[in-house]
Amino acid sequence: MIPGSALDRRMEELYTGRIPFVRATVVRGRRPTSARPGDTAIVLADGRIEGFVGGVCAESTVRLQALRSLRTGEPLLLRISPDAGRTPDTDAGVDGHSEEDGTLTVANPCLSGGELEIFLEPLLPPTRIVVVGQAPIAAALVALGPVLEYDVLTIDPEEVSETALSDTAAVVVASHGRGEEDALTLAVHLGIPYVALVSSRKRGAAVLAGLDLSDEERVSIHDPAGLWIGAESPGEIAVSILAEFIAARHGVPVGTAADAPAESPAASGATAEPPTAIDPVCGMTVAVVPETLHSDVNGVRHWFCRPGCREAYAGDPARYASVDA
Repeated sequence: MIPGSALDRRMEELYTGRIPFVRATVVRGRRPTSARPGDTAIVLADGRIEGFVGGVCAESTVRLQALRSLRTGEPLLLRISPDAGRTPDTDAGVDGHSEEDGTLTVANPCLSGGELEIFLEPLLPPTRIVVVGQAPIAAALVALGPVLEYDVLTIDPEEVSETALSDTAAVVVASHGRGEEDALTLAVHLGIPYVALVSSRKRGAAVLAGLDLSDEERVSIHDPAGLWIGAESPGEIAVSILAEFIAARHGVPVGTAADAPAESPAASGATAEPPTAIDPVCGMTVAVVPETLHSDVNGVRHWFCRPGCREAYAGDPARYASVDA
């Protein structure tokens, strides 16, 4: 268990280092349960849990749902109960869970009769945009970025490197002829989702034609940068660039507000849904990550929510053969 002040320092360290994590805080507990309101832990992207929000069974559920919350970026109130969703007249899934807006109730048969409510809050580093060059448009992007909770950095063309462009969602080249080719080529090769060149259409076409890229890679560069909205001033052009970045980031075709879908697709930068497995002893759904208990029996890996389930399986694998099948 990490003392509160140490955990706070650890969260600050992670956030400053742009390392995504989920803060899990117990908001309600019904005895018997070892966790109390205010108990807090952090869950990292590899499934590690630092801090305390309950015993190993509660941790298994928190780990899986925190990884899902980390993927979606949405906070969640997680309710853990030993019998939630187990009655015949519910529409819960096979692992015994039901959902409401912002709330998920999960059956955890390993709990000792108590219940927990835990608030999961994903803390993701702000989206980073790197602007190459010091043009007035770059200054406008730096000024507007924080309004959208973006972290906008400007660098000189001479500073462009793989390190400078790491952990970046967008690169906007606004250097007016200085180092454009190298910056654009590196950004495309690094797979940065949004790469744009601030230029006139005629000059931009000449720049792209001279790049050591395939035709498909050239087409991926937004040139001229930004949506056509009649922008003229540096601030207006910056708005058009950010609007185009938002559309590209969410996979939304450029169009009018009436064309918008009822639900936007997930952002392209979202992490994959964490793989899961069923504990063959208790039937719980657990995350398939190194931090989850597991063992290999007859060349097959099995995953468990707690040591007791793993020991039960090791003692009599044949008893749970139907679950494995």
